[in-house]
Amino acid sequence: MSDANTDGRDRRVAGGLTHSGPRGAKMVDVTGKPETVRRAVAAGRVRMKAETLALIREDAIAKGSVVEAARLAGIMAAKRTSELIPLCHPLPLSNVAVEIDLQDDLPGLSVRASATCTGKTGVEMEALVAAAVACLTVYDMCKAVDRGMVIEGIMLLEKSGGQSGEFRRAEDG
Repeated sequence: MSDANTDGRDRRVAGGLTHSGPRGAKMVDVTGKPETVRRAVAAGRVRMKAETLALIREDAIAKGSVVEAARLAGIMAAKRTSELIPLCHPLPLSNVAVEIDLQDDLPGLSVRASATCTGKTGVEMEALVAAAVACLTVYDMCKAVDRGMVIEGIMLLEKSGGQSGEFRRAEDG
């Protein structure tokens, strides 16, 4: 017996969750869903000592350019999201962008990642994975000089497309 109706939407799962059924975890069937343009934006931050931020700004971290390595890692990670997150659909990404800003007031770096595709399911996880891995890469590149860094604020900022419509996090969120 199937857990999905002909439109691919799960109707039997308690609490509205779509990735678990009466027999445990399952991939959501999106066969009947229409393809739409989907976009998601996520963010994260890495707080660090002001001295560490200065080294990044001066491009004086021994491993190389922290910002460029983190940007590349975030893009690569978004493309592999379905290999990292169980039950996540592989998506034909049409764009992934990772912006990294040095912020003296943290002190640290802020990361903003976006992902776009035309598909049957959203790209929120791809944007979130891109932001998280970019932050992790900053930590890896700088840990020799600052093991006290803190990765924080990984969150979805906005999403568009699909049946659930638009989402935009409030400014204070």
